[in-house]
Amino acid sequence: MSDESGDGTEVELEARLEEQDRFEPPESFVEGANVTDEAIYEEFEENWPECWERAADLLSWDEAHDTVLEDGDAPFYEWFTGGELNASYNCLDRHVEDGRKNQAAIKWEGELGETRTYTYGDLLNEVEAFAAALRELGVEEDDVVTLYMPMIPELPIAMLACARIGAPHSVVFAGFSADALATRMNSADSEYLVTCDGYYRRGDALNHKEKADKGLRGVDHDVQTVVVDRLGDELTHFLGNDAHDYDDLVDAHEGATVEPVSRDAEDMLFLMYTSGTTGEPKGVKHTTGGYLSYAAWTSHAVLDVKPEDTYWCAADIGWITGHSYIVYGPLALGTTTMMYEGTPDYPERDRLWELIEKNRVDIFYTAPTAIRSFMKWGEEYPAGHDLSSLRLLGTVGEPINPRAWKWYYKHIGGEECPIVDTWWQTETGGMMITTLPGINTMKPGSAGPPLPGIDAQVVDVEGTPVDPGDAGYLTVQNPWPGMLRTLYDNDDRFLTEYWQEYSDPDAVNRQLTTPHSTESREDADEWVYFPEDGATIDEDGFVTVLGRVDDVINVSGHRLGTMEIESAIVGVPGVAEAAVVGGDHEVKGQAVYAYVILEDGQEPTDDLRERIVDGVEDGIGPIARPEQVVFTPELPKTRSGKIMRRLLEDIASGDELGDTSTLRNPGVVDDIAEQVETD
Repeated sequence: MSDESGDGTEVELEARLEEQDRFEPPESFVEGANVTDEAIYEEFEENWPECWERAADLLSWDEAHDTVLEDGDAPFYEWFTGGELNASYNCLDRHVEDGRKNQAAIKWEGELGETRTYTYGDLLNEVEAFAAALRELGVEEDDVVTLYMPMIPELPIAMLACARIGAPHSVVFAGFSADALATRMNSADSEYLVTCDGYYRRGDALNHKEKADKGLRGVDHDVQTVVVDRLGDELTHFLGNDAHDYDDLVDAHEGATVEPVSRDAEDMLFLMYTSGTTGEPKGVKHTTGGYLSYAAWTSHAVLDVKPEDTYWCAADIGWITGHSYIVYGPLALGTTTMMYEGTPDYPERDRLWELIEKNRVDIFYTAPTAIRSFMKWGEEYPAGHDLSSLRLLGTVGEPINPRAWKWYYKHIGGEECPIVDTWWQTETGGMMITTLPGINTMKPGSAGPPLPGIDAQVVDVEGTPVDPGDAGYLTVQNPWPGMLRTLYDNDDRFLTEYWQEYSDPDAVNRQLTTPHSTESREDADEWVYFPEDGATIDEDGFVTVLGRVDDVINVSGHRLGTMEIESAIVGVPGVAEAAVVGGDHEVKGQAVYAYVILEDGQEPTDDLRERIVDGVEDGIGPIARPEQVVFTPELPKTRSGKIMRRLLEDIASGDELGDTSTLRNPGVVDDIAEQVETD
């Protein structure tokens, strides 16, 4: 889109893109898309829950199911009851049997430029060898195996090896602390750990085993440990008692044949621990049949994954996104899935675009946090690479503001790639609200309609659907195959954290306004899943997620969504990213405080501060006018990239700062607090 003629064409195109609020998928994409018939929405509605046979049919079953949905003990729903299958077989063996043993299954890129490619045949061989080794160590069916590794191929290999022998895995994000590892292993009663000596981050070799060993000292039972040697001579490590070298184990069992254990559809496939409001992490239980079929179906329908694709989800397998959309969904469909060990800006800020060009990536799925960083760095980085292989783009993790959406659409997709803006959670197992790229119009800033078969509604405190444009509570009215089944060893917490009933309107009100009420709901007439997100819905049924219910600022009795204000701020030229919180105010109760990161080369000036305030007033109204606009080079973020607004609230209200141990950049909090005092 260069303006070589100097006739202002580039300016006109930019203006057109800024004003446009609807985008149609390109005809060239629609022609080859996996799902193109808009009647699928009506079909799923009329034929629910049997419509989910379509998801189950993407898998190979040892025994066919008797019932699609068993809801006699709601909300402890069961899917595809009577069915039996193995997740490892579905991700590996069947593709090899179909003659695709030489197709790449995993392409791995190390941070220092190393590469490894595993064909489906290679991957099956190593998974069988490690599965045999785990059995020799004593791992039996239903034993929970903890995996504490970074983005190295041995992580998905270990996941699939566990699945092969019927042992649920519990992946702990490598960036988590030793205490977090110990807490999760104790909670899961896990007696087996697979970890590594270390890994690279921004060129530095990090000692991971030291952290794992510290965590093991906090585990209250004996543990057998397997250690992957990632760093070689870069880091000498000692195994010690009850520890084994991964390579030695795999070599000793090379050529082993391990028949996949047939698992009941409702048998646990894995535990995924997620943060809880009480401070204790929650062990979310996902099962084999429902989860795997849902991960495969959403990968097929939303991400448009095909076996011939090279697909890259730039998440970490330590999170649910990596489970569903790096490992299980893509491999169940027999595609080539990419893994990258490093950060997006090492050694240079064009690292991701270099990898997309090198590997001819077809589908790229990343987070709005990353996209905002790309914007801040500048369009020259993607412009220096050939990204024409891309067919589809996706976002995940949080709402994406319209300006970032359009930047992604233009500078990464070349205005030729549909974008799927996906809303879902660890607990949902897979995508819930998003466009189907071969069918729907795209609206920047709005995730889209609920997927076929998903009855998501935005309701008020009485449980009544809100009018178009009004804010309310996002709820899911019917179960779905990928849903969590319970919390590990804690059914009561599962009920109080996630479900509400509509037999008593007063109970609904209490549950929506006090989500974790322990009020008994044993006699519920109807169960509804409450993800604790606020949202609006428009006249077309498109849902815009406003953020967590607690990400709402109450200014003089007016409830303002932080996402809405942040979008208005990021819409101001020169702004790269913003975080908005509520701070104590003598008159208003709460006031809006904005923390703003500027684009490279942009100076923080009083004029820009005024334009930000004007942008909020113009976009939302004077009620949302920021009390203070603080310019900062960084925001406090967790290792998964989420902004920790709680700390910004502490700064705004002048309160003592809370715990910063989970931040990847803890020093930034003091810097921001000092900046607030001097402004």
